[in-house]
Amino acid sequence: MEKKRIILTGDRPTGRLHIGHYVGSLRRRIELQDAGDYSKMFVFIADAQALTDNIDNPEKVRQNVIEVALDYLACGLDPGRVTLFIQSQIPELCELSFYYMDLVTVSRLQRNPTVKTEIQMRNFETSIPVGFFTYPISQAADITAFKATTVPAGEDQEPMLEQAREIVRRFNYIYGETLVEPEILLPDNAACLRLPGTDGKAKMSKSLGNSIYLAETADEVQKKIMNMYTDPGHLRVQDPGKIEGNTVFTYLDAFSRPEHFGRYLPEYVDLEELKAHYRRGGLGDVKVKRFLNAIMQETLEPIRERRKEFSRDIPAIYEMLRKGCEVAQAAAADTLDEVKRAMKINYFDDKELIEEQAKRFGN
Repeated sequence: MEKKRIILTGDRPTGRLHIGHYVGSLRRRIELQDAGDYSKMFVFIADAQALTDNIDNPEKVRQNVIEVALDYLACGLDPGRVTLFIQSQIPELCELSFYYMDLVTVSRLQRNPTVKTEIQMRNFETSIPVGFFTYPISQAADITAFKATTVPAGEDQEPMLEQAREIVRRFNYIYGETLVEPEILLPDNAACLRLPGTDGKAKMSKSLGNSIYLAETADEVQKKIMNMYTDPGHLRVQDPGKIEGNTVFTYLDAFSRPEHFGRYLPEYVDLEELKAHYRRGGLGDVKVKRFLNAIMQETLEPIRERRKEFSRDIPAIYEMLRKGCEVAQAAAADTLDEVKRAMKINYFDDKELIEEQAKRFGN
């Protein structure tokens, strides 16, 4: 029998989602959902993980759960085809994490490149919360609970996926084939692997103020694009310009399609022709930014409108999430039962054990 193909993916609710999330994962999720090549698709809001470095600010996480849910729906995720749920509402994930902790050493966690980077970013070197430190184990529980075969993610998450695979292999080696080994599904557009901030910095973040959010107004988006980092050496229109490291062109790589040129910049056949003109000089940054703004407005306007529609009935969004949590918990409970049976800690379900012990004691 062919193995079921199952997707698991999600986001931390530490703020509204931005276009980096959109090109890095959300857009691909919609494509995967619509293609119908997977038997199940689970998308979760990782509030428990968000609390590991926001434990003193639970209200921030609480408020952003609904923001992320609205962004999901506005982008086109369909709860009729995808199970949307909240991580903290699935207690089985905590129990699986607890069992997996025995399969991983502290030194192995310390070597995880993603963990090391995140620790440095948050200045956790001397006071890292245990929950944050053990995130790779928690992520392995998230993935394996739903028997996910595929995890769409950026290349920066590959070390986390490798650690999850190690946990699966070790568990299966000790206890027998029980867990499913996941594979990463990387973005197919190189520009989407890591979209830089509008200031040219490597990562978009709320604290740096360099993100374009999916829910922002047309005016806010335009203002951020017109102030975007380009080539600092391109001072005059006639000067030759650099494409590499030029945020505007990185965004065009991620968002522009051939038909955009016919609509908004018909004097150019395609992006390569536009880049060639910029490189040789004679093309101003303002013109390129206006072109990018037209594309971004076309992309984001339907998302903004759908978000407004969904936000008119917030109780319905919570009800949708509650139903998704019920479905997700049932799936996780099935996996947990299999794990406990494999680990021989299903005492009350094992009739053979009870009968064997009864005979042993002469009952």
